[in-house]
Amino acid sequence: MAFPRPQYSRNQVNRAGEILCRAQIELPDADWAFDVLSNWRSCHGYPINTFQATLRTKLEGIDPDAIVAQRLKRIPSILSKLRRFDSMQLARMQDIGGLRAVVNTLGHVREVRSNYRKSRFLHDLVAERDYIDSPKHSGYRGIHLVYRYKSDIAAQYNGLLLELQLRTKLQHTWATAVETMGTFLNHALKSSEGPEEWLDFFSLTGSAFALKEKTTPVPRYAEMSAKETYAACNAEAERLNVRSRLEAFSVAANSISQHKGGGTYHLIVLDPINMTVQINSYSRDRLEEANKAYTKTEERIVKGESIQAVLVSAGPIDQLRRAYPNYFLDTREFLHQLDRLAKTK
Repeated sequence: MAFPRPQYSRNQVNRAGEILCRAQIELPDADWAFDVLSNWRSCHGYPINTFQATLRTKLEGIDPDAIVAQRLKRIPSILSKLRRFDSMQLARMQDIGGLRAVVNTLGHVREVRSNYRKSRFLHDLVAERDYIDSPKHSGYRGIHLVYRYKSDIAAQYNGLLLELQLRTKLQHTWATAVETMGTFLNHALKSSEGPEEWLDFFSLTGSAFALKEKTTPVPRYAEMSAKETYAACNAEAERLNVRSRLEAFSVAANSISQHKGGGTYHLIVLDPINMTVQINSYSRDRLEEANKAYTKTEERIVKGESIQAVLVSAGPIDQLRRAYPNYFLDTREFLHQLDRLAKTK
């Protein structure tokens, strides 16, 4: 399989990011900027692929049931991040190429992390963020390891940055619910953008889940006992009618026709208004075609169309649903966890 290679300098990549961040995306050089961004993003595919093989090997001896998925960051998310951080440059963004491992327990998360830190690894660890010991204000928890790719075999990709996320299933359940609710509220809740009452609810729920895992609560709720946190979480869930809203999304998920196509890469397009999901699958040797389709779909999003899209590789479709349930409107596990909180004394 031929992976895309970098075709532009880092200065050109940064210039493309600046152009696409402007309010007027119909500028004459916008098409060029989209081409540059598409090439830069797709070049992360080769490093991600090699990292995924290493990760799966490590997980075989730690948690064979772990979910592994990889993705290239969505263009709307890339542009949003560039706009939020004035000093951010596209060529220095650390999470354009992302790899995720969802494991069963907190012990498994720490064991995978330790394995990476202790093993001889050619690539450079440039950043490590522990959002379990130090949860985000939003309630997000997990561990992020950022590597700079380095290889004698594929030197053309040297210097590209990749982010490895390690989560427990409970942490993944929380993140899924945030993304799903954000989709239907039409706000980027995962980026702490949107109605305060929903941001506060998920921050509180994140703290409750942290206490269930016997880890550090979200700082703003650190003075609350577990009993008080669970009670407050359930009260807010009732006030916001969270269960009814998410159950409606789950019903929609069940109405989505089962996708039968094979392939290694899956382009998922979610239409939250009509509650439909379209999946186009591509074989390993059609990666370039998949990347082009991904970019074309995202151009529609940037121009205002109310859809969401992501290109992922996560194995069979059933595993894809487990790795990216938010794209199938599936929050049943989050509802189950809310029910467990309600029953906790």
